[in-house]
Amino acid sequence: MIEELTRRYLHAVDRALPGYVRALYVVGSAALGAWQPGASDVDTVILTSRPPTRDDLTQLARVHAGMPKSPHFDGVYLEPALARSWPADGRAVPFVVDGEFRTDTPCGELTPVLWLTLQRHGIPVRGSAVAELGVRVDPEQLRRYNLDNLRDYWQPGVATFPAELADVSPDTPVDGGIVSWFVLGPARLHRTLAHGDIISKAAAGEHLAGLFPEYADLAERAVGWRAGEAERFTAADLLAAAHSVNAVADDAWRRFGD
Repeated sequence: MIEELTRRYLHAVDRALPGYVRALYVVGSAALGAWQPGASDVDTVILTSRPPTRDDLTQLARVHAGMPKSPHFDGVYLEPALARSWPADGRAVPFVVDGEFRTDTPCGELTPVLWLTLQRHGIPVRGSAVAELGVRVDPEQLRRYNLDNLRDYWQPGVATFPAELADVSPDTPVDGGIVSWFVLGPARLHRTLAHGDIISKAAAGEHLAGLFPEYADLAERAVGWRAGEAERFTAADLLAAAHSVNAVADDAWRRFGD
């Protein structure tokens, strides 16, 4: 599926804009060997031969509109100058998230974590070997990004859960995707802070279980859900997921914060 999707994209973009895409690298879960049909998208870094013109952007929008709706073919476009600096400031560049092509909004994918994934695990589909790209990852930027992301994204994301679930029966079924998202996401960032590497969501479950054994069963079921197993989650699980987010974030700031 991954090979088929990247081949389809390259065929379409080469027809629309010959010579524009000079390199393409697969990152994300596919690069980490953890891609799951039905749960994972295909994430890429795309290097171009020139800064985009208005016509280029129009053509790219058409290309991405013609891609399959599932799995999403997502990616970040870098013109030559940016592919030498590897920006991690979330600036506006052409990018695709959840299959939607965007050009005039900050790109939240431009992070040190993306470049670390590319540097350590990127898979070349077109272009030179990753080692020849000169990808740069600043360790301090990486540390700050992960800490800030835990505090400014993950913790606010669950802050309202206790109040919202207060009058909900603990046995009420909830979406397994939401539970898995909050159980596994922060643990990945904690692992990067601790060891400077990138792990899959499945490995994040093991990391969370090692940090906080009280969440081991929840982590195992979250990993199983992502693997397509018939796991059932309840409001009690979602509340536990919220508590795990705060436990992981607080522990990270205590160990690795300023």
